[in-house]
Amino acid sequence: MREILERLQNGKISVEQAEEEIRKLYVDEIGDEVRLDLERAERRGIPEVIMAEGKEPRVVAELAAEMASRTGSALVSRVMDDAHRGPLRELAKAFDVIEGDRCFTIRRRGFLPVRTGGKIGVLSGGTADAPIVEEVKMVAQEMGCDVLVAMDVGVAGLHRLFKPLKEMLDEGVQVLVVAAGMEGALPAVVASLVDLPVIGVPVSTGYGYGGKGEAALMSMLQACPMGIAVVNIDGGVAAGAFAAMIANKISKCGDQGGRLFRNSRKLWILFKRLISP
Repeated sequence: MREILERLQNGKISVEQAEEEIRKLYVDEIGDEVRLDLERAERRGIPEVIMAEGKEPRVVAELAAEMASRTGSALVSRVMDDAHRGPLRELAKAFDVIEGDRCFTIRRRGFLPVRTGGKIGVLSGGTADAPIVEEVKMVAQEMGCDVLVAMDVGVAGLHRLFKPLKEMLDEGVQVLVVAAGMEGALPAVVASLVDLPVIGVPVSTGYGYGGKGEAALMSMLQACPMGIAVVNIDGGVAAGAFAAMIANKISKCGDQGGRLFRNSRKLWILFKRLISP
């Protein structure tokens, strides 16, 4: 912006040319239909995420390369098949590429997000939830947060939950994201034990009546403990963005604000009482 204004002041470009260049700082048009929102992270604190599903693979790779070149990084979600993976992997010739089960982070060489001090804990009911957990992690890390993950701690074996949850509380996480399929009970259990915001993510695992995440979604919406927000089925991107916004706002409050969300020792004593014979 400053460079454009200096050239305008020095008479090197016209007002019309300056206007056009400034407009391109915020929206980049690819072809006749695609408009990348390059300023979204600055405006909202949430980066634009390119959804691969439903788009031509080469178009997705082109969009990711343009976004990474202009802003430093690009996030790609719902990479569901090898047709999309191939062109994105080819970007490694010019960019740093981080590949997950169905999400990619494309970064300009050496680019790293600015750390905010935000800390998020992510718990999942089963290992089948891994692709959704990766989406949560991808978005939250891009927004500057540290992310702690514990997989396979669902209600089928509730004793598995306590140790990783205590470790997250000891590390000072400010918000928890809890992903679960089947009946989706885990977020309610977690919310009944902690003094943190909990974001429930219903996952499309499960089958039969209420399968594909529908039972999990209804269960989370009907959860008895207060303090739970629920995103859509398989909404890992939305959950990661929401969690990071909360954590980043808390971090701005400093240590005094963080203490309001940390009381792990007392909670661990409560856990011991609950599970002791």
